[in-house]
Amino acid sequence: MVQLSASDIRSRDILQWRGLHILHGRMSSCSQKLRIFLNLKGIDWQGHELNLSENETYSDWFLGINPRGLVPVLVHDGEVHIESNDIITLLEQAFPEPRLIPANRTDEIARLLEQEDDLHLDLRTLSFRFVFGRTGSNKSPELLAKYKYSGGTINGAENDESRDKELQFYQRLADEGLSDDMACAAALRFQAAFDSFESNMTAGPYLLGETLTIIDIAWFVYASRLVLGGYPFARLHPNLDAWRRRLTTDDRLAREIQPPDVLRAMIDINQQKWARDGMTMSDIVGFG
Repeated sequence: MVQLSASDIRSRDILQWRGLHILHGRMSSCSQKLRIFLNLKGIDWQGHELNLSENETYSDWFLGINPRGLVPVLVHDGEVHIESNDIITLLEQAFPEPRLIPANRTDEIARLLEQEDDLHLDLRTLSFRFVFGRTGSNKSPELLAKYKYSGGTINGAENDESRDKELQFYQRLADEGLSDDMACAAALRFQAAFDSFESNMTAGPYLLGETLTIIDIAWFVYASRLVLGGYPFARLHPNLDAWRRRLTTDDRLAREIQPPDVLRAMIDINQQKWARDGMTMSDIVGFG
């Protein structure tokens, strides 16, 4: 669990916040996962949406809350928690009904959530390339330097592996751009992960059998994002595609993964252009 200590928090105003507050981003996959979880639980919460395209998570105020510069963040009666899977686990304990992490499968779910987290940068790679149409960095050298030298701590420690990974990703993006090889490798890792779920879908209507769990939420968010980017879900994973479509009929899930109208229009325009130029995800990856 990553709960920041009071000494880590430099934006001290939030220590006075009472109730359950979520700092989140509209198109942040981790934020989408948490919002769906909250919807299914029926938990009352107050949202604070940040504009990720404008780099609001790199503002002095936000870095003073989460030095990793990532959403979502939970502020619960002045206590600050970061990392979406840790937040979800905490809230599952505080609000156990309806149960989304079955007590008899906690170890299995923890392993599957770790697998999902390991693919997060791959999702970002494919989102940037095929959803947002971005092959370079949207963060200037000055902004990255500010992030690197912001001086924030996680439980008193300045060195933080997650911050290092963030810096490495964006510095590589700035130096090399987002290549076909990077996109292909990311897509094939997702294909392998989805293949493993596809083979188990005969056990029930959900990924772990008869009951909807947090694993359905997490992978529904991933699947929905990849579909936006042109991933050929129906052809590669027909059982999973039926599962995804069924979940999409529940507005508590569907409304959280919908892009804004402006982004939706941009995606459609880009996909049409890439289809003409032979530059879609399927064109580049090939998909065996």
